[in-house]
Amino acid sequence: MQNFAAKLAVITGGGDGMGRALAEQLTAAGCHVAICDIFEDTLAETKRRCLESAPDGVRVSTHLCDVGSEDQILRFRDEVLAAHDTETVNLLFNNAGIGGGASIITSPRDTWERTFDVCWGGVYWGVRAFMDALIASDEAIIVNTSSVNGFWASLGPGLAHTSYSAAKFAVKGFTEALITDLRLHAPHVTAAVVMPGHIGTGIAGNSVLAHGAEQSAAAAERAANFRNSAPMTAQQAATVILDGVKAGEWRILVGEDAHVLDMAVRQAPEEAYDIDFRDRLGGHLQGMPRDEQPLTN
Repeated sequence: MQNFAAKLAVITGGGDGMGRALAEQLTAAGCHVAICDIFEDTLAETKRRCLESAPDGVRVSTHLCDVGSEDQILRFRDEVLAAHDTETVNLLFNNAGIGGGASIITSPRDTWERTFDVCWGGVYWGVRAFMDALIASDEAIIVNTSSVNGFWASLGPGLAHTSYSAAKFAVKGFTEALITDLRLHAPHVTAAVVMPGHIGTGIAGNSVLAHGAEQSAAAAERAANFRNSAPMTAQQAATVILDGVKAGEWRILVGEDAHVLDMAVRQAPEEAYDIDFRDRLGGHLQGMPRDEQPLTN
């Protein structure tokens, strides 16, 4: 897909971070967008930013939707098609995600499953909900956001990271399986998996709120550090993603840390969970957060 002008893109988690950056860059290129999030104020800010730089005639619709609920995603789909008076969608960015549920042993089950439902269910239900609209278009692409934790299920030896990692592995495998499925049954629709490393987004702070918890001062500080210490901004990450879409890439690694980790795990998969595995990579992962207490349990 070389040109985004006059296309319609659906973006989940569009209230902040990479979702907001994708919306801004797509609308600047003349693409209509429909964005969802669970925070009304951040959605409004994304829309304001998009319309500031968008060419005349570009439509931006915002929708409250918790992607951890299939019913809400189905409602979101119906709202999008009605708001844009269309039966077709060209780009679906299943981008929304949260952290939490670090341990299957010590974390509350509802927290663990909430993280899994958003990070995996939001992708699966999103694809299910919008598939007919994607197939009805002349050209379409599904862009699913996994993570480096979709090929390395760890933050290091000092912290369990099971729910998020399991979900991101599922997203990666699902998207890879879609490549053949779509080629056989809807060849004008393609799929790509995005695997970012440490990107400067608000996911750390938003994760606390998305679990219905109040953010402590310590958690807020960690969230700020996560955003501010990242080696790549959300805008830079969005550029990499959209360049990958234009180039027809199905596997889009975002950030030097993602490339380094991917290569290291591929070269020595049986060593990937050794205690000193991360330390062997040295300064290549300088910007990636190290073991610490999770922002939520």
